[in-house]
Amino acid sequence: MQPGPKNCITDVSGIKVGHAHDLKLMSGTTVVLPDEPAVAAVDCRGGGPGTRETDALNPANLVEEVHAVVLSGGSAMGLDAAGGVAAWLKTKGRGFPVAEGISVPIVPAAILFDLLNGGEKSRMEEHTYFEFGKMAAEIAGYDCLQGNIGAGTGAKAGTLKGGIGTASLQQKPSLFKNTSSKGFTVGALAVVNPFGSVTLPGSHDFWAWPFEQNAEFGGRGVPENFGDSTPDKIHQIANQLSLDFDFESPFRQAEQSSDNTHSGSVSTNTTLCVVATDAILSKAQAQRIAIMAQDGFARAIRPVHTPFDGDTVFVLATGKIPLSDMPAIDIARLGMMGADCVARAIARGVYNADSLGSWPAYRDSLHH
Repeated sequence: MQPGPKNCITDVSGIKVGHAHDLKLMSGTTVVLPDEPAVAAVDCRGGGPGTRETDALNPANLVEEVHAVVLSGGSAMGLDAAGGVAAWLKTKGRGFPVAEGISVPIVPAAILFDLLNGGEKSRMEEHTYFEFGKMAAEIAGYDCLQGNIGAGTGAKAGTLKGGIGTASLQQKPSLFKNTSSKGFTVGALAVVNPFGSVTLPGSHDFWAWPFEQNAEFGGRGVPENFGDSTPDKIHQIANQLSLDFDFESPFRQAEQSSDNTHSGSVSTNTTLCVVATDAILSKAQAQRIAIMAQDGFARAIRPVHTPFDGDTVFVLATGKIPLSDMPAIDIARLGMMGADCVARAIARGVYNADSLGSWPAYRDSLHH
């Protein structure tokens, strides 16, 4: 396997991405927009989720396909962005048909908490996120923008600036039997805003370092002292790592910032991700891939899935390539590819972010 030509979720044929944001507000919206309705699934493991229409994705329920997935800042207010995307889709005649001339766009969504990141929240008006959604859908394309954009505009990752990251993998066609000669492609797009840290304690090395491809997040390689270590040496190094974390409760930080003296230092949480593939999948198969892809969070963030995060993974299957005569093997491989892409997308989201407000960028921290 190797990354796709753009190393981006849009390497998956038929997937577009659009972003809209306000840098002064320090918030925004991202939409993943399939050209045609796509089979979808979701897996949510965070303790503080904010979502829309995720129950519809249960394999036991009626709706088989969705028309877009929305990831947004703005906490609960950000869910309005999905309404904006749905309104845009309706003007295009795209949606679930319910009667002649009437269709309902199905737009699942998830939000992250960025209300206390130091942005000018007075700029948040009644229809701000609704308009973000419409704009993001209108300008969606195949570019691979990363960092401070869309839903990642006001994101932070532990003590570093977070943002949008994306990655892809393509499978060699020679692995296939009884299918098209083309291999599967899997891509992930992550909005990186976790309570936990993406780097090892006291280090600039990403937790996701073993999965890096082509120096995509700095090319630091094996962390110092790990290079040619024996098992005993690795055990000794592991014992030297701090196994605690030094983050205060977000609620305690919110109390401290009530006088606006620490308005830029309040923890804001949740990592969101969309995994896309060109495989032909059922909802149940997509669900299994979503479950497996969540493991990418654990490879890239520590601690993860905390009470303060709403960690959510969506899967979109555009249905271009049939599974082989061993479908369970294909699902296992696609889930593995998804988890690897998620871990890499998370690291890339932080690596490509720029400093904003009081949050320092990862690349700037390398020089201190």
